[in-house]
Amino acid sequence: MKQLLFSHKSVGTDIALLILRIGSGVLLFIHGLPKIMNFSERLNSFADPLGLGPALSLQLVVFAEVFCTALLVVGFMSRVVLIPLIINMTVITFIVHGSDPFGKQELPLLYLICFVTLIIAGPGKYSVDAQLLKKPRY
Repeated sequence: MKQLLFSHKSVGTDIALLILRIGSGVLLFIHGLPKIMNFSERLNSFADPLGLGPALSLQLVVFAEVFCTALLVVGFMSRVVLIPLIINMTVITFIVHGSDPFGKQELPLLYLICFVTLIIAGPGKYSVDAQLLKKPRY
């Protein structure tokens, strides 16, 4: 109990990273799921903030919000999949909603903060990444 409350690196840190990773990942996955389910309807009318075309913009957003978040939830290649998520949230916050009131920027900014925190701290002990890097005991 003392280690949990007062240790610099504790089980609590790894549990907090697990909650942050799963919570932000699942919520954004649920947000991105309608984009993939209605992909063909949105294909030509999706926002194109970077001038790549609506089809490519939608594909990149679906890749980040569905596929990258699924990998993030289990903690596989976490720092790699966080890069598209951070780019996605940066574009949404500062370009798509750049001139909108703060209320429109608030949610993608919150995701951005979560993802930047995770890329700095890593996925934590309770992730596939940590299990793959674990040294075998002989």
